[in-house]
Amino acid sequence: MDYLSKRTKMCAEFSAENIGERYTVLGFIGKYRNLGNLIFVDLRDRTGLLQISFEEGACGEEVFRKAEKLRNEFVVAVSGVIRSRGEKNINRNLPSGEVELSAESLDILSEAEVPPFVISELAEVGEVTRLKYRYLDLRRGSLQANIQMRSKLCHLVHSYMDGKGFLDIDTPCLGRSTPEGARDYLVPSRVHHGEFYALPQSPQIYKQLLMIAGFDRYYQIAKCFRDEDLRANRQPEFTQIDMEMSYADCEDVMGVAEGLIREVFGKLIGVKLPEKLRRMPYAEAMDRFGSDKPDTRFAMELTDVSNVVKSCGFSVFESTVAAGNKVKCINAKGLAAKYSRKEIDKLTEFVKDYGAKGLAWISLKEEGVTSSFAKFLSEGSLDAILAAANAEKGDVVFFVADKYSVVSAALGALRLKIAKDHGLIPAGSFDFLWVTEFPLLEYSEEEGRYVAIHHPFTAAMDEDLPLLDTDPLKVRSKAYDLVINGEEAGGGSIRIHTPEMQSKIFNLLGFSDQDIVDRFGFFVEAFRYGAPPHGGLAFGLDRLVMLLTGAESIKDVIAFPKMQNACCLMSDAPSPVEPKQLTDLAIAVTKEEK
Repeated sequence: MDYLSKRTKMCAEFSAENIGERYTVLGFIGKYRNLGNLIFVDLRDRTGLLQISFEEGACGEEVFRKAEKLRNEFVVAVSGVIRSRGEKNINRNLPSGEVELSAESLDILSEAEVPPFVISELAEVGEVTRLKYRYLDLRRGSLQANIQMRSKLCHLVHSYMDGKGFLDIDTPCLGRSTPEGARDYLVPSRVHHGEFYALPQSPQIYKQLLMIAGFDRYYQIAKCFRDEDLRANRQPEFTQIDMEMSYADCEDVMGVAEGLIREVFGKLIGVKLPEKLRRMPYAEAMDRFGSDKPDTRFAMELTDVSNVVKSCGFSVFESTVAAGNKVKCINAKGLAAKYSRKEIDKLTEFVKDYGAKGLAWISLKEEGVTSSFAKFLSEGSLDAILAAANAEKGDVVFFVADKYSVVSAALGALRLKIAKDHGLIPAGSFDFLWVTEFPLLEYSEEEGRYVAIHHPFTAAMDEDLPLLDTDPLKVRSKAYDLVINGEEAGGGSIRIHTPEMQSKIFNLLGFSDQDIVDRFGFFVEAFRYGAPPHGGLAFGLDRLVMLLTGAESIKDVIAFPKMQNACCLMSDAPSPVEPKQLTDLAIAVTKEEK
């Protein structure tokens, strides 16, 4: 089985410089055309396509008869001579489009049944079918390119981090469940009946322990798991570029991370980053864009009109301001003609998904001003509101009145929807932004306690430490997120490194001293033996590949992704297991009553 002496070049690597040379190529038959005494096939490998011609007079009758048996997706080895396709037949869309391989020998390595869909970018195939036959879907050029980009990214990460003195260290996938944050995936122990490991949501605790162990600089391309609801940019298992540094402050960690992103975007897609990425405090991001991951490639910022409307005559606005809440608006400039009353009603339902009770509006069309609330306004209030919103003829202004968090979430989401619906985001542009000074804590009404915004190991800003005892919700953290095009590409923080402060934060989160011992005892104890100040960051590798390739879904940059309900259509996972396996684990499965 010499496969015609094996491959000597990949399909997309041929050019006019190779004319007259003999080569062997291997791959899948992508297209087949029989013209009688001449057969053309497009051979496909991971680099692209190469046209191959079989002429009976050139390749001989035996090879030609073999070629007549070829069909789509057959796997073949072909040897022959490269020749020009001729000026009229050049395919400018292919790297190898100037030439073809004139076949002299053919070996059919594997035949193929008719696939359930055509392997083509142009084929309209439902996602369910594509994921059921993912190994066929992955033969498409766009997905092959995405997965290859992922591989290049990983290689570049290893090279960059090694050059910065970081050590690539594996951390365990079977660890202890620490129920703080998303739900864990649990793994039952066969040896310790009734006890469970947890798959890591991140290597957080272990990488901090590595700093305590004295490794100074750690990184890892780590597989992580979270049992949470899926969205377009989330999967139950995902990959992080994880790093941690000792003796570091925020600028140190952000500097290393910036350098990596500069390398990634510059070397992989030729995008040059500014010398220093912009910084924006969390409070400013929320005030201006209604989001802690703002897309600043377009304007339409939130405007606070609370002071303007506090005595405007419209009771909804007045009562909101009187209760200490906010009235804000966004101005969709020049889009008044695009929004009929029916379209605005759809937007009203949209903002309700983010907690808003409704959507007030003013439309300044050519034929006049219409509004959902102008008739209730006192004299002069309409002009004052329009001036505050910088509204002019052709604009439509949308208002939300509610708690600060609701107003921010609703209008932040609405500005993104309007921008996407009307093409306001410049195509092919990249926007890089650090969001800093996140709140350390927030109060959960559902749980009746403080919860950590990032995680309970994040350090507070030094100047805010006194507020931990008097007003914890005003404490800012030494946390930072890198936002690219409105997506959180990565985030991290400087960590707590003393046992006293770590215990204090755990207590604020509602953990008793015994809870701390039970859940994090080994971790807190480690700090008693000397812990360097340290901090780190993790990038979502899958999200970075999405940004680099322009993919719309995270499923398009993962070889074997899960569906929205966390199942794999191809392998039918999760699935029942043999009763003996459950017996070994001392687990009984009860059927849920419908």
